[in-house]
Amino acid sequence: MKFTQKIKTIVKDKALRNKVLFVLFVLALFRLLASIPVPGIDTFQLEGFLANNQFLGILNIFSGGGLSTISIAMLGVGPYITASIVMQLVTAISPRIKAMYHENGQIGRKKFINISRYLTIPFAIIQGFGLLLLLKQQGILGDMSLFSFISAIIIVTAGSMLLTWLGELVTEYGIGNGLSILIFAGIVAALPSQVSQLAFSYDPSLLPTYIGFVAVAIAIVAGVVLVSEAERPVAVTYANQARGGGGLAKGSHTYVPLRINQAGVMPIIFALSIMLFPQMLANILGSLNAGGFWAILSGWINTFLATTWAYALVYFVLVFLFTYFYTAITFEPDSMAENLQKNGAFVPGIRPGVATSEYIGNIVTRITFVGAIFLGIISVLPILMQQITGISTLAIGGTALLIVVSVILDLLKKIDAQVTMREY
Repeated sequence: MKFTQKIKTIVKDKALRNKVLFVLFVLALFRLLASIPVPGIDTFQLEGFLANNQFLGILNIFSGGGLSTISIAMLGVGPYITASIVMQLVTAISPRIKAMYHENGQIGRKKFINISRYLTIPFAIIQGFGLLLLLKQQGILGDMSLFSFISAIIIVTAGSMLLTWLGELVTEYGIGNGLSILIFAGIVAALPSQVSQLAFSYDPSLLPTYIGFVAVAIAIVAGVVLVSEAERPVAVTYANQARGGGGLAKGSHTYVPLRINQAGVMPIIFALSIMLFPQMLANILGSLNAGGFWAILSGWINTFLATTWAYALVYFVLVFLFTYFYTAITFEPDSMAENLQKNGAFVPGIRPGVATSEYIGNIVTRITFVGAIFLGIISVLPILMQQITGISTLAIGGTALLIVVSVILDLLKKIDAQVTMREY
């Protein structure tokens, strides 16, 4: 279907048009929230501090740009992502929670999501406290009283919960993954200022570095597109299929495509969220001037963070593991095998039911290995580029680019699926 025809379908179809308009409305509301600052901010000191702090630069990605202005949306959806990771880890080790998620249908999943929401509150309070304490120690929050400090924590916690709710609304009533779209929107909104800053600080002597970064950026885009589009077809035969004359055609052959990267961009977001934990802890301990064991722990964390190759290795392993983990949570071979059996379809040479489920599961496990390795390599490329060039902004820019490309591809696929469904 041509691009212009797809646009016409979106405009003409009321339900699809409303989905798109709803997403745009939520994005506009999100940008409004990200522009409302927490009271008492010294913007001049803030700009200088953010420019020299890679940790806050990466955290700014999760906040959708809200951290760059210390807005009421400064925490973004990061606390909810952290809560989701904790719940999914619990699902893997707790048979009771796993049964609730997989066997109790929609009711069980709603309970699972509600628990994740409740967990978001303490995580938001902890992250809000840590960040605001760090900013207060740097003089960015000025001479803030205890009451004002606690009020600021409550405000940013409420802002994070509001963004989480908006993200869930986009997922339910809009198109695509709402949390990913909010992160994507924040990154895109910050592009003009980043480009102007790059142009202002341009140094002709660093031209080879910029060319190298462009080459890495192209490799990242190409890699993400390749992994996102790659599929493994599984041959399927329909025992009976209706045809035009009202009869049945026997032995009709087709295939079911299995994506190499079933998890999309979520493994990268999850891995980044985990990697922010030690940095957050080190910042809190440094701000509190803790001694004894805590001072030793803070020193160990700072040593780890300063060792780029160790950091990159851990990041790679996390992306790899989360690719498998998220695929196992979201992709259900049992459901696919059951649907094939209900529709009178089977995989040639494989018995319907359990055998088909195991066959599909084994294929997904093998192809996910390729996708996980590739995604892990692409994820650490910006960090390695930073190590080679010594420019910290390259790691942040590369990570943001990776998320943007992945979200765009996922969104285009879902829009295309909606349009195609309405055409036929």
